[in-house]
Formats: sequence, C-alpha cells, structure tokens
Amino acid sequence: MSRTRLVIMMEIAIMAAIAVILSKVKLFAMPQGGSVSLVMVPIALLAFRRGWVAGLITGGLVGMVKFFFGGEMVHPIQMLLDYPLSYAMLGFGAFLYANKTQNKATKIASIWGGLLVGIALCLAIRTTSGAVWFGSYAPEGTPATLYSLIYNATYLIPEYVITALVVTLLANGAPQLFQQNAGAYRRI
Repeated sequence: MSRTRLVIMMEIAIMAAIAVILSKVKLFAMPQGGSVSLVMVPIALLAFRRGWVAGLITGGLVGMVKFFFGGEMVHPIQMLLDYPLSYAMLGFGAFLYANKTQNKATKIASIWGGLLVGIALCLAIRTTSGAVWFGSYAPEGTPATLYSLIYNATYLIPEYVITALVVTLLANGAPQLFQQNAGAYRRI
C-alpha cells in the first residue's frame, strides 16, 4: 500500500470520527428524526481536499456509524437511504470545487455550489425515504412526498447554510486544510 493511500485512509477515518462526534452536538432536533449540527463540515472538508471518492467514502462511513449508534430502521432499504447513501451524497460536492484556481471568489462560489449539489442529492434521497416509509405522518390531504420534502428541508437547509459558512471560514482562515499535501508527508 502506498504512503499516499494510507494517509488518505487515515484522513477518512479521522474525519468520519470527527463528524460523528459533531453530530452529537445539535443546534436543534426534529421530532421524528433529523437535526442541525456540524456533521457535514468534516465530510465536506475531506471531499474538497481529497476529491469526491474520498468524500463519498467518508459520508457513507459517517452514515453507517450514526446508524449503529442509535439509528432507526423500519426497512433495510430505508436504512441504506437515510444513513450511508444520504451522507455519501455530500461527497459529490467536490465535483464543483475549484481547488486549482487562485481566485478567492471562485473558490468560495465552488464551495457553496458544491455543498448545494450535495445537500440537494441528500434531500432527494431523504425525501424519497420519508415519502415511502414515513408518509403516514403527513397531515390528511397532504401528499407524502410534499410533506417529506418540507420536513427534511426544514433541517437540511439550515445545515447547508451553517456548513457552507464554516467551510468558507476555514477556506479563508486555514487554506492549507484544502491542500492535498499539507503536512501529509512530513517526516518525524
């Protein structure tokens, strides 16, 4: 195994652990699941630093660990949608990240745009899961899909804004966190 690959695997494990810990510090929680926390920050940071594949793996790992530490399963497919797949989608935001550019405005726009893509995919997956398995919670006369979309958006949109703000602050204040070789090969 190459040294670079080992470093990436260690970064994935560390960021996943940090994300799970941050998920326990909730700004607010919804009555039937979902909350606003900083869980997405380490996933996004690693995706922007190491690429979308590392972001997908980190998000999927975070989702599985969150499920094992108190997740709810009504069906195996629901569990896959709500946990590993929805968190893994955050890694896709790295597709839009403009790491090579020196233009700060372009980097910031790519962070916000990339996170928006990831959150939109996450919202689509959680809306689908909610409509299929939790549609019975919808008020009478309200389509299950609409109810699920609104319910999930009430915590994912604030989480998107908070995550984008924190990642933007990190990009401006500690740009070395976004560089692939930052400290990875220093000898002791």
